[in-house]
Amino acid sequence: MLFVFCTTAFAQNTVSVSGTVTDGSGAPIPGVSIIVQNTTNGTTTDFDGNYVIELASNATLEFRYLGFVTQTIAVNGRSTVNVQMAEDTQQLDEVVIIGYGTQRKESITGSVVSIKGEELNEVQSANFTQALVGRAAGVNIASTSTRPGAAPQIQIRGVRSLTASNDPLIVLNGIPFSGGLSDINQNDIESLDILKDASATAIYGSRGANGVIIITTKSGKKGQKAQFTYNSYYGTKEVFAKLPVMNTAQLLELREIAAANGTGTPTGNDESVDNDTDWQDLLFGSSMQTAHDITVQGGTENGTYNVGLGYFKETSPVPGDSFQRYSLRFSLDQEVGKLFRYGVNSVMNYSITNSIVGPAGVYTASPLLSPYDENGNFLESVRLTDGQDQVFIPTRNEINRIGKRRANEQLDFGTYNNVYGELKMPFIAEGLKYRLNIGLNLRSSRDGDFTGQGVFSFNPDQPNSASYGTSLTRDYVVENQLIFDRTFADKHKVNFVGLFSAQGNDFDNSFIRVQNIPDENDLWYNTDSALLEDVMDYDTSYTEWGLLSLMGRVLYEYDNRYLLTATIRSDGSSRLSPGNKWYTYPAVSVGWNIANEAFMDNVDAINQLKLRAGYGETSNQAIDPFSVQGRLNGGDTNPAYNFGDTFSNGYVVTQLPNPDLKWEFSQTYNYGIDFGLFNNRLSGTVEYYETKTNNILLNLGLPSTSGVNNVTSNVGKTKGNGVEIALNATPIQTSDFTWDVGVNFYTNRNEIVELASGQQEDVGNLWFVGQPLSVIYDYERLGLWNADDEGAEFLEQYEPGGNLGMIRVRYTGEFNPDGSPVRQINADDRVVIDPTPDFRGGFNTRLTYKNFDLSMVGAFQSGGILVSTLHNTNGNTMRLNGRGNNLNVEYWTPTNTDAKYPAPGGIGGDRPKYGSTLGYFDGSYLKVRAMTLGYRFDPNVIKAMGAKNLYLYATVQNPFVLFSDFHDESGLDPEITNSGVNNDGVRQNSDIDTNQILSKNIPTIGTNVPSTRNYLFGLNVTF
Repeated sequence: MLFVFCTTAFAQNTVSVSGTVTDGSGAPIPGVSIIVQNTTNGTTTDFDGNYVIELASNATLEFRYLGFVTQTIAVNGRSTVNVQMAEDTQQLDEVVIIGYGTQRKESITGSVVSIKGEELNEVQSANFTQALVGRAAGVNIASTSTRPGAAPQIQIRGVRSLTASNDPLIVLNGIPFSGGLSDINQNDIESLDILKDASATAIYGSRGANGVIIITTKSGKKGQKAQFTYNSYYGTKEVFAKLPVMNTAQLLELREIAAANGTGTPTGNDESVDNDTDWQDLLFGSSMQTAHDITVQGGTENGTYNVGLGYFKETSPVPGDSFQRYSLRFSLDQEVGKLFRYGVNSVMNYSITNSIVGPAGVYTASPLLSPYDENGNFLESVRLTDGQDQVFIPTRNEINRIGKRRANEQLDFGTYNNVYGELKMPFIAEGLKYRLNIGLNLRSSRDGDFTGQGVFSFNPDQPNSASYGTSLTRDYVVENQLIFDRTFADKHKVNFVGLFSAQGNDFDNSFIRVQNIPDENDLWYNTDSALLEDVMDYDTSYTEWGLLSLMGRVLYEYDNRYLLTATIRSDGSSRLSPGNKWYTYPAVSVGWNIANEAFMDNVDAINQLKLRAGYGETSNQAIDPFSVQGRLNGGDTNPAYNFGDTFSNGYVVTQLPNPDLKWEFSQTYNYGIDFGLFNNRLSGTVEYYETKTNNILLNLGLPSTSGVNNVTSNVGKTKGNGVEIALNATPIQTSDFTWDVGVNFYTNRNEIVELASGQQEDVGNLWFVGQPLSVIYDYERLGLWNADDEGAEFLEQYEPGGNLGMIRVRYTGEFNPDGSPVRQINADDRVVIDPTPDFRGGFNTRLTYKNFDLSMVGAFQSGGILVSTLHNTNGNTMRLNGRGNNLNVEYWTPTNTDAKYPAPGGIGGDRPKYGSTLGYFDGSYLKVRAMTLGYRFDPNVIKAMGAKNLYLYATVQNPFVLFSDFHDESGLDPEITNSGVNNDGVRQNSDIDTNQILSKNIPTIGTNVPSTRNYLFGLNVTF
């Protein structure tokens, strides 16, 4: 037998086979395992993806590498075998960061969404959250401004608290992030994982009450030769659409009709009907967006490193508006021996934000006015002063002429650092290790503002003013983790994380505003040169808070079929009262991988099928520090006390102390199903959740007789629920052509269950029991009054002094026997209007043909309400009296009785009665946010220049909008463009009546900088 075996072995010819292993872009892959099939003979590729192996000439090789499809190739006597490995998208998505560790996607029992960095980069922006719009079911991104660098507001599964924060926790490289969202360079992001339900977020305790977004920045790979990558793009921006205002002829006609109806302003003597000025053209100019990112990464057998530099700049159509960011990223992970590992992640940035003037003046400026003098030269400034309106009209020429006499500059510097060490302890137990995380964050800000005398004012003698503000945020986190990770008997997988952590944060700021600076060249740098009586405002403040936490989490998996996650966490907060500082809450979730059961072995169509359910409690302590102690306000605004000949300013109690203030907490149930069909060509997730929130932290308003404004208390209850559906498919996949598509839908409903003291409504805050947390409280518009309308004969009883063509709203009172109303329409006829959309969602699709690819990303909404302060008559763009310019709308006349907008100059004068109801539009829309066409060069073509990868692309952002009533009428972008979201989450706009406080989640369009359509061209190159 030995003779026969040896003879057979020597009969086979032994050959040396070499080659290179590359990825789909032609870049070499180091560390690929190459094994001779059915033997223990093998090798790995080197830094350049090369390998050499001795084997029998008729042997077969297996090429294996995590994240790529395993390939089996017969040698067939060849001496060279080059292999291009294809990415295995299923494996790439397998590992998900869940906080304090990772987990295979197949084993996750909570609600988690994972998004890769390259997906975010399909929508390039100053803020990564803009690229997140429509990407994840249940995640709503609400813009607060279209100014460059402005940070949107993020909500995960809606809102649950009335006045406490509803913002999610951002975790950067394992440490809670205390900076601004624009501090993170989008191109630095490797992956973004969103934890949505309580069973997933419980590990972060109260900080994760509103969901968690975990951001992981790029790093090198072990065994990777130093790799240099340069990503860059440049783009131009144009106004998406100008505000559709009237031209001269239309405005003159409006003025005559308004004057005939008893109000309005006829053509002024100082204006010429020969003018037809487009003031928007004279303000809005060209703008741009560009980015440059350089990365060097690599690794050795025992460590990895990554260094990145980034620059981003964006300007606005309004001259002087800009945002610039310089960023530096560094990461190092190093093993020392077999037991110890340490590392550091550091992200630093410096940003400059400039803003000079808003565009509201050009929206209302009369086209009859001219910006030129009798010689055709630009006037130094254009002001409208007719005794009623006093408006400055900004233009590019005026902004350029004024120069530094109007400036606003905000400087921000942030450094966010995580240092960690990890010690394996097999001498105690196999799979046991200790990890220490230390997070050190620092963010400083300086805001300077200066306006010269008469600058951008209707009054040329308006004194100059300057303000200077600084702030400093310091934040630290220390986490001690004990981790046990081990598999028993090949079927029992156990992972345990025990945590003790401490976090502290302090913030201080100072501010001063003065007027009559002697030397305007000083801008805001010499405020002390102003006289004491010219100090208009000053302020200093300091806040501090701390959090101690204990947490334990167990992940258990049996035979990849039965899954369990159990967490218990206890938090102690300095913000709450003694005796109520600590709260302990549990979370548990289970899963069943049905597809891995034996009875599914012959069901080839189903590759993945998992049922999961979870329950958890989370808590919220996101209120202002020192709320327990109450508040005193002092200063010049308070009455002076007379002590003989001495007058002293006193202090006023504005918030009562509350020694019983405690945690707000929520109970959440989550049910989900994950599936993959037809060799995972179709995959998806369907989820349903319910949340009940109790002991709501609320700034409870007090009656004026108490002499105090409010007190922070635990009152009220809310509840919410929703459905989320995410689908991904590859309908076509051939050697040359692939089509991938993804879509997600989600709904969210919430409701106030209980308010303080059993009250059923709080009209001042727009809170109503049984209604959503965010509502509109206004009249229901039915149309316009016409002579042939039912009940028109009683117009005087409904609306004393009213006129035909005025807005008609629903009357909710009783009627007399003759059909007349028993009273006139009044505030009792207002109704609660639910602005909640029926559903929201997003979509993405990608076509690849050989080296070309075409992708598209979009978002949509069905139903709900969009509030336009441009169209309601409480603003200055819809007064319908001719004093200033007006939106070009179809209004009522005796010969045009089917119009939407009321007769000019009717009841209400400057503010047509019930005009706020004109600003409510159906919120439905479908918007394509970005379309990109790219080409990836063949590696053999670019090899001569030393490059491994070269990709060129062109992108158009915001190309078009469909199915939007607001867009169809105005041509404008239906996504939010208005600012005004306060820290407590309440949105308020000065164009809305004071009784109309628009809570967050109600999209609002206002007189802000218009959104833009962008055209980008970029390249990615790797050496």
